[in-house]
Amino acid sequence: MYPFLQRLSKIAHTNVHAYPNAGLPNAMGGYDETPENFALNAKTFCVDGLVNMIGGCCGTTPDYIAALWNSVKDVPRRQIPEASNIMHLSGMAEFIFKPHIPFVNVGERCNISGSARFKKLIKNDKYEEAIAVAKD
Repeated sequence: MYPFLQRLSKIAHTNVHAYPNAGLPNAMGGYDETPENFALNAKTFCVDGLVNMIGGCCGTTPDYIAALWNSVKDVPRRQIPEASNIMHLSGMAEFIFKPHIPFVNVGERCNISGSARFKKLIKNDKYEEAIAVAKD
């Protein structure tokens, strides 16, 4: 979870929370991690400023949550980053629409390989009509 929380905490303009399992399940479906080890591992998310809220999921019991609380109660919460007007998109890969990027095709109908109409509009410099296709 750590690398995902690292990335999310940098871009989420809201609270981020995590509720990890009590380690990995053993062959019998139980959890061998102690409450103290669970708390120590989960505390890293808090100390490194990755989360605003933390709890426990599979395998955790009130003893795990108590140990977690005791380990993080004095750790400051994550500071929520200031929102920006830069668009972030995700798909097969992250895309950040930065000011230096002049034009972006959005949607399947804005694909000259997939839309003969859109291809003709672009080839004939009919950009306003192509934009209408994108808006639709």
